[in-house]
Amino acid sequence: MSSEKFIDKAWEIQRKIEKRFERLGKGKYGRVFKMARNPDPEEYTKTAQMTAIGILIIGFIGFTIYILATVVAPWVADKIGI
Repeated sequence: MSSEKFIDKAWEIQRKIEKRFERLGKGKYGRVFKMARNPDPEEYTKTAQMTAIGILIIGFIGFTIYILATVVAPWVADKIGI
C-alpha cells in the first residue's frame, strides 16, 4: 500500500468519525446533551449525602433480614418444635 493511499484512507475514516459526531447533538439525545451541566458543589454534596443515606438504609434492611433468617427464625423454630 502506497503512502498516498494510506493517507487518503485515514482522511476518509476521519471524515466519517467527524460526520457521526456532528449528528450527535441533533438526534433524540441532543436536547439532553445541551441541557447537561456539571453540578455546583452544594448540589453535589446534597446528592452524595442522599446517596449515602440510601445505601445505609438498604444495608440496614439487608442486615435486619440476615439477623431474622439466621438468629430469630431458628430460635422460633426451636420454640415451636419444628
